[in-house]
Amino acid sequence: MSEELIIEHCSPTLAGIKTGSLFSVRVADEKDLIRQLRDLNRTLQRKGLKILMLQKTETYALIYLYRPERLKNDLKDPLALNILQKKGYITESPEQCIGQLAGRLKNDDVFPHEIGLFLGYPPPDVEGFIKHPRKGVKCCGFWKVYSDPETAEKTFKRFRMCTKAYHEMNKQGKSLAQLAVATG
Repeated sequence: MSEELIIEHCSPTLAGIKTGSLFSVRVADEKDLIRQLRDLNRTLQRKGLKILMLQKTETYALIYLYRPERLKNDLKDPLALNILQKKGYITESPEQCIGQLAGRLKNDDVFPHEIGLFLGYPPPDVEGFIKHPRKGVKCCGFWKVYSDPETAEKTFKRFRMCTKAYHEMNKQGKSLAQLAVATG
């Protein structure tokens, strides 16, 4: 798994301006991927980040990089809690919710659109997508926006600028550990 791949898909999370990011990687050697994730966790946990495999198929793995403290705060939102509880989640801890999400990815025939809550998407937008995936969309970017397009557009621009800056800094020799911002 290359640093470039992580930077492309996770720069806003690395920068501390987004709760979590998802990306997929080709799996040639599962043991090697697990070793890489373990090494990345040792490096990134000092910066308040965790990385884990949410799902694995024969050839690909879905990787989740996130900020546990930020996720904990996000999942305290009453609408986020309501969405998760309606979907059958036991919401006692973010880690428990992540485990349940992984189970849904593995076992359910329908994609769990509540995953947006784990990525830091606004709960009204997650709810809007779950209820009406094609109706009422005000704009699209990193997610479909149903509630506040002006704020979302600013956020999308910020995410794009962050990713561009992180690519540039990485080209200049900054490592992932150097690019990851420590947050409380």
